[in-house]
Amino acid sequence: MLKGIMKLMVCGFVMLLTACYGDSPRRSEALPEQVSDSIEVRDTLTFGSVHHYSVNYNFVVKADSLVLLRQQPEEQMLELLTDSFSVGKGEQLVVADVRTIPNDTIDSVWVQVATKASAFGWIHESELLPMVVPDDPISQFISFFSDTHILLSLIIVILLVFGYTIRRLFRQKAHLVFFNDIDSFYPTLLALIVAVAATLYASIQMFATDVWRHFYYHPTLNPFSVPLLLGVFLSAVWAMLIVGLAAADDVRRQLSFGDAFMYLAGLGGVCAVEYIVFSITTLYYIGYVLLAVYVAFCLRHYYVHYYPRFLCGHCGRKIRNKGRCPYCGAMNV
Repeated sequence: MLKGIMKLMVCGFVMLLTACYGDSPRRSEALPEQVSDSIEVRDTLTFGSVHHYSVNYNFVVKADSLVLLRQQPEEQMLELLTDSFSVGKGEQLVVADVRTIPNDTIDSVWVQVATKASAFGWIHESELLPMVVPDDPISQFISFFSDTHILLSLIIVILLVFGYTIRRLFRQKAHLVFFNDIDSFYPTLLALIVAVAATLYASIQMFATDVWRHFYYHPTLNPFSVPLLLGVFLSAVWAMLIVGLAAADDVRRQLSFGDAFMYLAGLGGVCAVEYIVFSITTLYYIGYVLLAVYVAFCLRHYYVHYYPRFLCGHCGRKIRNKGRCPYCGAMNV
């Protein structure tokens, strides 16, 4: 037990050391040196605090194409002759200027972006943001898994794989978390952490929208540099990784390679279904009650059915009940 705790402490220390991810946007090479910030410093700070991005912020086009206006926004509003050009998917953009035009009935905020080829163009903010993603892998990961079509496809695939895996495990009477479990608390703990993380994720979406929006534009993996609720969520994400490694190691030691693979596959399916269930039900406040019931169920189920209460008097291994030791065959009374 002490060895396992030390292993978790070392892993956690290493993870925290590698979690110092810069949360300030990088200046893009697409913006030429002659471009100056046309917004005053005070206005820039105000705009950035509200919109969470400002001049020199980097985007990547995620839509098939993005159409930009070459002329000034007022020329289009006056219906003068204007020209436009398009940039393709994957093109890097940098915000060169931001202007507010109150009498624009479509969107008062206009954003000028520059490409790597030093081409400048204007576009409404409401048109720009849905078609781009911040130039950061974490933001791109969030954007990818926030897409409704991708999310629905993943849910369908996960449910099908989960159903097939569980059915096969039951037929083979193989080990499975919560059913024919092993004498390790790590798999149960991992399932609990996933449920808590999914509930926290949905809670942030509901009650701290602006905090999540800022995190989207300035992501970090450091749980100590963000607000408390978001920090707890990031800590849960790190805990999933650490406990997941500990669970895999424990399963590997207790089961053969084939049984360990099937057990971990079933555990992965359980965690995936948990994430879907708790992240959706929390949006309707049912998830909080469900989480409390689930935590009580997991703890009681493990303690009653799988917690090893005794040690074998001959080999010293942990056993669940008195009687013949499953490891050395000695009788314990």
